[in-house]
Amino acid sequence: MPAFWERLTLILTIVVAGILWTTLGALVTLVFCSIALLLLVIHHWRHLIMLDRWLHAEELTSVALPDAPGKWGDVFARLARLMREQRRNHQQLSSALERLRRATSAMPEGVVILDDVDRIEWCNPVAEKHLGIDISLDAGQHLTHLVRQTQFTDYLNAHNYSEPLIIKPSRNQSLTLSLQFVPYGDKQKLLVSRDITRLERVHTMRRDFVANVSHELRTPLTVIGGFLETLAEEGAPDPETHKWALTLMTDQTRRMQRLVEDLLTLSRLEDSENLVREDTVNIPKMLRELCHEAESLSAGRHRIHLKLDTKAKLLGNMDELRSAFSNLVSNAIRYTPDGGTITLNWAIRDEQGVFSVQDSGIGIEPEHIPRLTERFYRVDRGRSRETGGTGLGLAIVKHVLTCHQAKLEIVSELGKGSCFSAWLPAARLITHKSE
Repeated sequence: MPAFWERLTLILTIVVAGILWTTLGALVTLVFCSIALLLLVIHHWRHLIMLDRWLHAEELTSVALPDAPGKWGDVFARLARLMREQRRNHQQLSSALERLRRATSAMPEGVVILDDVDRIEWCNPVAEKHLGIDISLDAGQHLTHLVRQTQFTDYLNAHNYSEPLIIKPSRNQSLTLSLQFVPYGDKQKLLVSRDITRLERVHTMRRDFVANVSHELRTPLTVIGGFLETLAEEGAPDPETHKWALTLMTDQTRRMQRLVEDLLTLSRLEDSENLVREDTVNIPKMLRELCHEAESLSAGRHRIHLKLDTKAKLLGNMDELRSAFSNLVSNAIRYTPDGGTITLNWAIRDEQGVFSVQDSGIGIEPEHIPRLTERFYRVDRGRSRETGGTGLGLAIVKHVLTCHQAKLEIVSELGKGSCFSAWLPAARLITHKSE
């Protein structure tokens, strides 16, 4: 209907202009047409103003659609429909972008979006932490202005991103990062950063482990191999040399056997599927047995005392706890000079069970204490091997206690002895009312 009235108005205007032309002349007709044209311009100008106000409204959803007849009404309705579709698409895109940002923010890897000239457009919080970026300040900065390492610049400019780059950020040398560029779009890039510090530490531990085991086995194998070659080339030696060689080979064989047994024990303890068997362990009885064994191992060279301040038992694995406590006792004997005193004590302190081994030995310098439970770590390598140590005893103790939710405390002073204490949680204590 609006189009019909517009056509009717146009036809009437033309008819009236024709009548005026034939009756009143050209001048009147020109004035009439000018007035009609002016009214038409005013009409359209008014609707253009209405359209402009509507389009510039801050909240289009709160502004009513202008009421206009004819084609202007159609234009307004069509524009309103397009604006609604645009808002809906914008909301969907904004929602998708927000979900993407939340997803990338939750990723364990850092993500940096770079433009075609390697300037930062956006990054997630992990990348900010890895690379020292503050996106609120550094957006638009060239990446090499923030990661100032020659090897990184060379990697970026080489345009060969098939393999990641491993670096240690200059601001945090304890962190090891794997960086890799992923080209996409029109010369844009993603930079993905991963924290591989723990993985590198594991690789280092594995290399050190293989090197240490090889070193520990080299001496016994060399001794045994040397004697066997001598026997093969020279025949049977005199009885005294024969006895000495057999004794030495036997000692070295036992050393290798102890090393293999400790390695197997440590491997079993480190197995994630290894669960603590919940048995009732009679700690006082175990410690009496360990005290007798210590006296035999010491062979009268030390004064060994046993103090049982509690009769409490423990919930745990008897074999593993015995192995851990035995390592602490044998270490005390091994590193305490002749005539020294070693005290074994079982008590309850702060509602926790505490097994401690106090010795009057040579003591340990403070810088060595944090590393004592590392595999094959020795304060004095020569002395440890001479006394038959494998370098795995305290590593075994640490893993046994960890499996029992316990901790190892080491207090030592050079020249004044050491005290190794195993603190076991109250949840594992089994006490009696009579105590």
